[in-house]
Amino acid sequence: MPETVRDRVIQIIADQALLDVSDISMDQTLEDLGIDSLGLVESIFAIEETFDIQVPFNANDPKASAFDISSVASIVEAVQKLVADQAK
Repeated sequence: MPETVRDRVIQIIADQALLDVSDISMDQTLEDLGIDSLGLVESIFAIEETFDIQVPFNANDPKASAFDISSVASIVEAVQKLVADQAK
């Protein structure tokens, strides 16, 4: 079965949180998972590299970024949109 964008994003987040994929739920925040600001930046880099995309994220002011990091679901949705936009 081919991996979906969702599966790959969750794997990246799980790797960063040092958790099993089964421990990640879509409604959790990165903070819930124990991912700090450095872990967030590393996750963003991993997502960019995995999907060959540019994530519009400002590490200095995450709340002002166009990239929603409020939950695992929002991150997955944002990455899916960036991947789809790139395919156009």
